[in-house]
Amino acid sequence: MKELVIISGKGGTGKTSLVACFAALAKKKVLADCDVDAADLHLLLEPRILKRAPFQAGREAIIREADCNGCGLCQKYCRFKAISNLENKFTIDPTACEGCGVCVYFCPQKAIDFPEKTCGEWFISDTRHGPMVHAKLGIAEENSGKLVSLVRSQAKTIAQEQGLDLVIIDGSPGIGCPVIASLTGASVVLVVTEPTQSGLHDLERVAKLSSHFKIPALACINKYDINPEMTEKITRFCEQAGLQVVGRIPYDPLVTKAQLSRQSVVEFGDTPAAVEIRQLWQHLSDLLV
Repeated sequence: MKELVIISGKGGTGKTSLVACFAALAKKKVLADCDVDAADLHLLLEPRILKRAPFQAGREAIIREADCNGCGLCQKYCRFKAISNLENKFTIDPTACEGCGVCVYFCPQKAIDFPEKTCGEWFISDTRHGPMVHAKLGIAEENSGKLVSLVRSQAKTIAQEQGLDLVIIDGSPGIGCPVIASLTGASVVLVVTEPTQSGLHDLERVAKLSSHFKIPALACINKYDINPEMTEKITRFCEQAGLQVVGRIPYDPLVTKAQLSRQSVVEFGDTPAAVEIRQLWQHLSDLLV
């Protein structure tokens, strides 16, 4: 089984749009939307949810008022200032609590519960292009890397059960924890960038990250024709960094029209972008064999 991860140094480069195209072109695959902080692959693929489950990660302290004797040790030892005292009634602010458990340990009355925290949901769905695993992290919740690992694990399980030989992963932008969880152990990483100075800077960061984990990385320049000079600069960087540029996708206003109809551009017709993306996918398919 191969794992193809599509990432970008920043949001808005066209990463998810490209994944939706690959979903339409690939055979015997399962999709995994690992951009759990801002998942949007479902907007194009309109999944039918078959299974949903809560995602629990970390813990949250809760004071049982009836058992609290008001000693104040919990507030004294909380370094995050998450515990307040109003008229000798101690309460914990869930947005400030880091789940360290110090208050639970020092409470002489054992009056503080420490349950697992529900941070979001994950789903197994069916789409017109096959199975997909995706998730939704709650607002301001943490542990996105752990949720990404769960999504990847479920996708690989489905691939094994259904005899599918490819997992296509829509990774998170940037170089943080969810990105690392998306690409560690992957077969190939495709980095999508754009011909701007920030696009080059972000590409450099992502290239260093994939090199650190010794994962073969390829590059794709989206909307390459809006700034030919910058495209050439990015190409030179890729040559020096050992990144093969496997795709140069032209700016195509029909991409937006396709998205408005909840389609990928390769399903919409033989537009300039669609033609290039089909060639890009053929190249990737040959590398993934």
